[in-house]
Order: sequence, then C-alpha cells, then structure tokens
Amino acid sequence: MNRNTDRMLTTHVGSLPRPAPLVAMMVAEQQGRAVDASAYAEAVRQAVSEVVARQLALGIDIVADGEESKPSFVAYVNQRLGGFELDAPEHQRSSFAGSREHLSFPEFYASFGQGRTPGSRPAHMVCTAPVVYRGQALVAADIANLKAALARTPGTAAFMPAASPASIEGWNRNAHYKSDEEYLFAIAEAMREEYRAIIDAGFDLQIDDPRIVSHYTTTPGLGLAEMRQWAGPRIAALNHALRGIPEERVRHHTCYGINMGPRVHDLELKHIIEPILTIRAGAYSFEAANPRHEHEWRLWETVKLPEGKSLIPGVISHTTVLVEHPELIAERLVRYASLVGRERVIAGGDCGFASHPSADPEVHPSVVWAKFEALVAGARLATKELWGR
Repeated sequence: MNRNTDRMLTTHVGSLPRPAPLVAMMVAEQQGRAVDASAYAEAVRQAVSEVVARQLALGIDIVADGEESKPSFVAYVNQRLGGFELDAPEHQRSSFAGSREHLSFPEFYASFGQGRTPGSRPAHMVCTAPVVYRGQALVAADIANLKAALARTPGTAAFMPAASPASIEGWNRNAHYKSDEEYLFAIAEAMREEYRAIIDAGFDLQIDDPRIVSHYTTTPGLGLAEMRQWAGPRIAALNHALRGIPEERVRHHTCYGINMGPRVHDLELKHIIEPILTIRAGAYSFEAANPRHEHEWRLWETVKLPEGKSLIPGVISHTTVLVEHPELIAERLVRYASLVGRERVIAGGDCGFASHPSADPEVHPSVVWAKFEALVAGARLATKELWGR
C-alpha cells in the first residue's frame, strides 16, 4: 500500500464515467440485444485508456481503470461466477425499495430512478448449484487493458476493485446452500481467484464492500447489536478469501451507495468501525465528505488505527454536484493527519461516480472531473501545511 513520504497522495474509489458509445453497448447487452463482441472489447479498451490518461493528467497518484468494463460494481460477477441462473421477476427489485430511508421519505423516493433507461440495470441471479469462478478471461482482459493504459507511465501506482462476498450475497440470493454462511464462504472461495489475479498482476486490490454498512439501512427493524452480529460471518468470509494475500496490498472500501437522498438512517461509523478494522487490509476507505458523515473524523480521537494501516477518507463526495473547495479538502485531510499521522492518510472519495450505466441521477462527468481537480489541489494545500512544501 502506497504511503505518504513527503506529500499527500491522492486516489479515488474506482468507478468513473463511461463514454456514451460504451454505455449504449452495455444497455443493449442488458436488454438482450445483439452486441458485436470485438467492437465492445475495443470500446472498453479505449475507455480505459482515456480514463487512465485523464486521471494522470489531473495528477491522481493511485489510479484505476474506472471499472469501464463492468455493468455494475457488483453485478459484473454475474458474468464471472458459475452456479447461478436468472432469478424470478419478483426478485428483480432493489432492496432499497423497502429500506428505512424509503419508508421515512416515500414521497421523495417515489420519483427516484424515473430517468433510468428501461432495462438498463443489471439483473439479479439466484444460486442453484455450487459457486465456481469462471471469469478468468474477463479479469485477464481487465488487467491487460489497465497495463496497456499505464505502459507509457511505468511505476504508476494502480488499484483494481472487486466485489466482496457480502455484496455478492446481497445481490444474488441463495437457493442451493443449506445456510447463509455456507453460501458466503463458497462465494469467498470463488472470488479469491479474482483477488489473487489482481494481486499477481502487480495491482493493489480494492474490496468493494458497501453492504457491510448499508445492510442496516435496507433492513428495517435490525438493531445495532444484531447488525454487528450479522457482520461477523461476512467479515470472516472476506478474511477467508484474503488469506495469504499481503495486507499492505489490499484496501477495503465501504459506503452507503449512490443515494442523493436525506440519508438519516445511515449506520454511524462508530457502530461498525471496530469489526471493519479486523479485515485483512492495509487501508480503509469510507465516506467522510458528505454532511451525514463529515463529523465522524473525531472518531479517530478514541479509535486506535492498527499499526501499519492507513486511512483513505472521502474528501470529495458523490452525493452532491457541488465541487468541494480545495481549502476545505485540505482542512479535511489535515484533521485526519492530526489524529493518525500525515503518512497514514491518502486523499480519496466517498464512493464511485458511475456505479452502473443507467440514467440514475448521479454526478455529471464534467462535475466529476472538476471534483478530481479540486481533490488534487486540496492535497497540495495539505502537503504545504503538513510538510511545509
């Protein structure tokens, strides 16, 4: 895991805007229409090349492929895991529909997603046979595309996201295994192959694990003690998948999803941070820039960050189209540095900016890149304050 030596490093969470032609192909594929495979592969390669070049041009230190090839940060596993089939229509609905948020603000969320292209959201699957990994060619293509995009800038630090067992469990229900835990560990064992492939390629591995906190929001009636109890097997399954992988090569990301809503029911970080810190990772990425969570920086006054670990707090947010001022970004970074040390903080984002290629009300690409500019400028201001340079 990259650590600051003489300046504040910058990174992000992973998903970035896709070019319109690639989005059109993804939507067509999800709607069951024929898509030319070679044209699709070339569109992905070009998109990765462009999105990496743009990150580097802006001064992002630790880059990613933008998840340009993936129809969703989690549903992409539908193409990479065997043992699943398309689920019944009654299961093709978001768990968010019955969430605490939706129940508290039904009028607000009634219009949520009305701008979505019909059939553009990836489908839910159901597990009907043993889970196996069959995505070797797809992860190899992702790796090759990112390596090609970095060919002119050797030594550039890069990461690649992959879904957590808990997130996959939440997306695709189980109808085969006798217990949730057996299902979780089967997913973990299968996804371990993808995790290893990313590490063996020389990239850092980011585990995308929003469900470890968002399950509380989507499950009304779940108490805090029950939430922590629920999280235990999910963390154990993830650690099982990460066994033997150097912790310093792993970054764990959690968040509350793409939700430009009131969000009064988000699980507070103080209720889950201790279990999260038992995850075998070298750095922890979390929401810290939006108004529901910015105050949580003070948590690190009492919570001890384990030796050798780093934080990647969000200092720009996906929940607003406001572009954060660089001075505010610097202020946020200095707060964390004052509590855990300047070497152990990397400037990041709250979440990704393009979780899937639909017309959901996410941040417009022009605003995304303006936020990245502010991120880099803020990190430079923090460097000046913390290192005097």
